[in-house]
Amino acid sequence: MKEQPLYKQIQEKIKEQIRLGILRPGDRVGSEKELSQLYCVSQITTKNALIGLAEEGWVERVQGKGTFVSSQSSEVHPVSAHPVLIGVILPSMKNMIDQQLLNYIEQYTYEEGFQILLRITRESVEKETQSVRDLLELGIKGLIIFPTEAENYNESIIQLSFDKFPIVLVDRFFKNIRVPHVISDNVTGTFEAIRHLLNKGHRQIAYISPEITNSVTEDRAAGYEKAYLEHHIPIDKSLWCLLSLNSIQQNTAEQMIADFLEAKDNVTAIFTVNVRLAHMVHAYLRKHGLLDRIELMTFDIPDIPGVSYVAQNIESISRKSIEMLKAQLTGENVPQQHLEPVKLCLPSN
Repeated sequence: MKEQPLYKQIQEKIKEQIRLGILRPGDRVGSEKELSQLYCVSQITTKNALIGLAEEGWVERVQGKGTFVSSQSSEVHPVSAHPVLIGVILPSMKNMIDQQLLNYIEQYTYEEGFQILLRITRESVEKETQSVRDLLELGIKGLIIFPTEAENYNESIIQLSFDKFPIVLVDRFFKNIRVPHVISDNVTGTFEAIRHLLNKGHRQIAYISPEITNSVTEDRAAGYEKAYLEHHIPIDKSLWCLLSLNSIQQNTAEQMIADFLEAKDNVTAIFTVNVRLAHMVHAYLRKHGLLDRIELMTFDIPDIPGVSYVAQNIESISRKSIEMLKAQLTGENVPQQHLEPVKLCLPSN
């Protein structure tokens, strides 16, 4: 069979997006220039594609404003009764961050007319890989993934990116691999927290974290170092307690933290990189009557009175991940990274 002309191929791609409801009445379609860059063709080709779509009633071309999906398109060309399926892969549902993320992703995918299929990996790279395969077989059109804590370079995810399959990573990402991702500004968040403690006169600040195996733990450690360097204070890595993932999963981390702190009687402040570790440290400080002597700070809302924390905007992260995924579904180019600002929250006096 003879291959369709390029302008016809572009028309079919745009028609498919309208049929699936990815592009809806009133939505802007790419300009001749944008489409020519996207599909690597001449602007004459994309102009012919848009003219043909307008003649068939799929789009309306407005002088000086652009091309938009026709308000009559859903009547002339009914949208598929089947919703666009979006796969969502999360590492767990144990903490508030995971729960909030799913809540907002579901909200914003529903508003876009999408339907989600959820898989939980329980921090297993093998389950993550299998989940990707299963969801593709079920016909998903796009994928949002919160990678596992170990964050190995999952080949199935990287291959999807190479194939230009719509995909967005949230919270963690693969450094040096071009996969679109939405993350909090972990470096700045930790930097501001440690700088706050240093400005209060603390010098012996313990740093408690899972072992540095992913972009989150790496960036938060970098934020700690950046604050000390700004103050021209030597970094004492003996004040760092890095816990293996196995110790956290097997519930032995609490004893390891206790052993660490018992040997560090010079510590005046502690920063933990997540809420779970904050609760372990707080329990230790309370048990030993140290809450008045040692200041505790953490990443994310700990729900512990008097404890300062770095707040992530999970709603904004979720909304942005859907926006980036939709942009890919409609054939737009998206930035490799969206860095979401964080906020240092201090107890009120």
